[in-house]
Amino acid sequence: MSTFQAPKGTYDLTPPRSAKFLAVREAISAPLRNSGYGYIETPGFEDVNLFARGVGESTDIVSKEMYAFETKGGDKLALRPEGTASVLRAALEANLHKAGNLPVKLWYSGSYYRYERPQAGRYRHFSQVGAEAIGTEDPALDAELIILADQAYRSLGLTRFRILLNSLGDKECRPVYREALQGFLRDLDLDLDEETRRRIEINPLRVLDDKRTDVRKQLVGAPMLRDYLCDACKAYHEEVRVLLTAAGVVYEDDEKLVRGLDYYTRTTFEFVHDGLGSQSAVGGGGRYDGLSEMIGGPALPSVGWALGVDRTVLALEAEGVELPIPAATSVYAVPLGEEARRVLFGLVTQLRREGVATDFAFGGRGLKGAMKSANRSGARFTLVAGERDLAEGNVQLKDMESGEQEAVALADVSEVIRGRLSAPGA
Repeated sequence: MSTFQAPKGTYDLTPPRSAKFLAVREAISAPLRNSGYGYIETPGFEDVNLFARGVGESTDIVSKEMYAFETKGGDKLALRPEGTASVLRAALEANLHKAGNLPVKLWYSGSYYRYERPQAGRYRHFSQVGAEAIGTEDPALDAELIILADQAYRSLGLTRFRILLNSLGDKECRPVYREALQGFLRDLDLDLDEETRRRIEINPLRVLDDKRTDVRKQLVGAPMLRDYLCDACKAYHEEVRVLLTAAGVVYEDDEKLVRGLDYYTRTTFEFVHDGLGSQSAVGGGGRYDGLSEMIGGPALPSVGWALGVDRTVLALEAEGVELPIPAATSVYAVPLGEEARRVLFGLVTQLRREGVATDFAFGGRGLKGAMKSANRSGARFTLVAGERDLAEGNVQLKDMESGEQEAVALADVSEVIRGRLSAPGA
């Protein structure tokens, strides 16, 4: 065992479990790649002000959870706590919005970092797949992203997730609601802590997102945002709902849903799974029409989401869903002797070039140890050769499922193996 361990609140992904994470990333990104979303990758750290301005200084993410540091050159940076601000910054910097094809549709996958109290489903380092549609205000775009996330989860075999949906209004109607909510919160003759009172003045909607039971009890009777939406926001939200219903996507209206980021406007949504206890959110997102201007760009109405890979894996495990992950190795070569080692290594290289997943018994182990490794690899076939086999121009091909073994001419090995692997039921 090493002297060092993974930092508290983080984890290492190792085989075979890592294959499950790769399969989840693939399943989430597949509908996006099929719907015009291009891949984007951004640095793991950014200027700290990108998140302070975009995510919001009153949020827990910025005020408590962000890993911020100063470089030797004096730059103030932060490990990215979320993906949207970074993706929008990169899109603006590359002038993707000027290419004449809006919306700019992007997807990404990576690690994010928040200094949180570690617990099941909540880590200081976590993985997400996200999608952003930048530069267009259209309820069909909001609906598209929710539908694609729903499609991704269903393709994985998940059934016990729910979609919560709300509208946060826009710059016209939200200020009216904000004032009404502030009045309600200020009048509470109860012992609110200093941080909560600070939020009342900076962003009172964040108080609605407070998960503490004692605070939530005090919010009974608070004004509802839906009662303050302007006609344009009501119509926009209704169109999103109509499109989702027409697509057969089931959702629940949740008038208290605000999520934890300040940049959201109008549509906001969350994917929750009831099998995960208190950390029930597996993903979410919404529209953020003003974020581009917040970080110094032009007005670019946009919408997006991020789905947690870690949380999705936990949801799959909670439902008992086993993903059909193919074996990493189809053929395992076991040489017996130096000449066989050279010949089989050449065969392994040839098979790999032909697209066959092949591995090799390295280290000169004996037959018994090498066959144990072949069995652990999950290979469907093994190739075994010794001096007598080579003298006869053959290798032994063993079917690891049936146990049957036969001699195959060296010149025919590649063709025979590819034929067996492509046969129905292989």
